[in-house]
Amino acid sequence: MDFNVKKLASDAGIFFTRAIQFTGEKFGQVEKTELDAHFENLLSRADSTKNWTEKIFRQTEVLLQPNPIDNTGSRIEEFLYEKLDRTVPSRPNNEELLGHYMQDAAKDFGPGTPYGSTLIKVGDCERRLGSVQREFLQTSAIGFLTPLRNFLEGDWRTISKERRLLENRRLDLDSCKARLKKSKLAESKAAAVPDFQETRPRNYVLSASASALWSEEVDKAEHELRVAQTEFDRQAEVTRLLLEGISSTHVNHLRCLHEFVEAQTAYYKQCHLHMQDLQKELDRFPNAFAGNPGHSMASGGSSPLDPASAVETDTLKIEEVQAPATGTRKAKVLYDYDAADTSELSLLADELITVYTVPGMDSDWLVGERGNQKGKVPVTYLELLS
Repeated sequence: MDFNVKKLASDAGIFFTRAIQFTGEKFGQVEKTELDAHFENLLSRADSTKNWTEKIFRQTEVLLQPNPIDNTGSRIEEFLYEKLDRTVPSRPNNEELLGHYMQDAAKDFGPGTPYGSTLIKVGDCERRLGSVQREFLQTSAIGFLTPLRNFLEGDWRTISKERRLLENRRLDLDSCKARLKKSKLAESKAAAVPDFQETRPRNYVLSASASALWSEEVDKAEHELRVAQTEFDRQAEVTRLLLEGISSTHVNHLRCLHEFVEAQTAYYKQCHLHMQDLQKELDRFPNAFAGNPGHSMASGGSSPLDPASAVETDTLKIEEVQAPATGTRKAKVLYDYDAADTSELSLLADELITVYTVPGMDSDWLVGERGNQKGKVPVTYLELLS
């Protein structure tokens, strides 16, 4: 191991000198080289850009992945795959999982039942929403999050490194200024010619020798100051160029922001279209999910009895309909049903009733009998028994 004692001592000396200068500045005991106003504005703008970019980045991550604690295992797996330079396996998101669960439940409940068939439709819609969300997350991560991360982990680290180096160069410069000032003060005192009549010759000679030594010290301090000034100016220029590049960063982030808004707009538009399609599909069979037909009417939906059915009711006159000699069946009621008018029969879940068809009646309805009660009942609320 190459252990350079001189270099170690030199580095320790530089560190100690900078510490003394920094401490003196904090207590107001030594002078400090101030940067120009334009440079200070660039520093302030860079700090503001870094702080807000970091906040926007973190909150966007929360927006795109709202439950990071629940996904800790997934993130560890992604980290391992990234280190192994392998592709992360695709996993279903929350919407896709919900869609799978709904469709699996429909198979268990029976896809032919009202609840099962509705679960299939809603589950399929949820899976499509999950697919749309997956595409939105990928687009946002590539087009918005990645540029922000690149700035924080790349450009900003470079700027921070150069700023620290500039601060060290400034401390060195101010230390050289203080050393030169102290050397000149000592030289002026040593250069004061003592009165030869009142001073011993030996002391006179010593004073002249000290003046020469301090003169050499001043020359050395001036040389070190020139070197320190040159290094400081060079580092200040490098840092200034990096800070002025923040304007380009803003332009790049502005473009990425527009792309993020476009992706978000497309995402919500597709979600809205999928939900509209689902709503239209469910509205074709309102009695399959509405316990009270009056609820659909109150919410702006269509009545389970269209005008043609209303005419049918007046024409058929349910109370005059007689049960046929053959063709009657038993049916089990699946859900409670409240009759909308006197032509319908109210139902209670799990009860058994007798049902039969009547020529001219809408296929979505049957005539049901329970004791002396008779009325129209919706087919979707029944399970026909053999």
